Amino acid sequence: MKHGLFRSSLLVALLALVQPPSASVDWWPEISASAAPVQRHTAASHIAGATCTGYVPSGAAVAMAAPPNGSGYWIADNAGLVEACGGAPSLGSVGFTLARPIVGMASTPSGNGYWLVASDGGIFTFGDAQFYGSTGGLTLNQPIVGMAPTRDGGGYWLVAADGGVFAFGDAAFHGSTGSLQLNKPVVGMSSDPTTGGYWMVASDGGIFTGDAPFYGSMGGVPLNQRWSVWPPLPTLGATGW
Repeated sequence: MKHGLFRSSLLVALLALVQPPSASVDWWPEISASAAPVQRHTAASHIAGATCTGYVPSGAAVAMAAPPNGSGYWIADNAGLVEACGGAPSLGSVGFTLARPIVGMASTPSGNGYWLVASDGGIFTFGDAQFYGSTGGLTLNQPIVGMAPTRDGGGYWLVAADGGVFAFGDAAFHGSTGSLQLNKPVVGMSSDPTTGGYWMVASDGGIFTGDAPFYGSMGGVPLNQRWSVWPPLPTLGATGW
């Protein structure tokens, strides 16, 4: 239903918590939503493939994004340092100490830019990514936990842990859970390029839709670990609640 927010219970396949690298292991999804095994890549295989820029993060890897053409991906740590892998262009990192840690990132439609978002809603732009506003100067009820871009890259949404949504640029507001009591906090979001809406996911796998179709969730099913999301879709005059 348009402009509505609904919660149900079956699984939407999203990437899960990613462990920080060690001396022998790079980054991989710790949990797969399907029955297929997840391939893990060692540092040795990574170097042999010569696919990454060679940056070793000083903090924990917290977010990733990919160009829409799937030629590679970026990995960001909580300090705002970014590694480019495969055909993803190396576009830079945050070059100063942040007031709050980075919690999410998103690619532009061209694949030649990306946004980083911090937990206070501060936005950092690279390449052809444009700045449309932030919540960096606002007092939030809960920290920002993720972001998603609009289809044309002319705006983006930020989502907080309570499901509060903030829309910037040409991003339309389709509702939030900011006024509801959630069983578990929201941990990420992804945009629907077809409807112009978005999905939000909670740490128990519960799904909330804002003008986007519902395909199921894990809201009523016990999980071995909590979910953490890196939105994979090519996915202030602020509006949000």
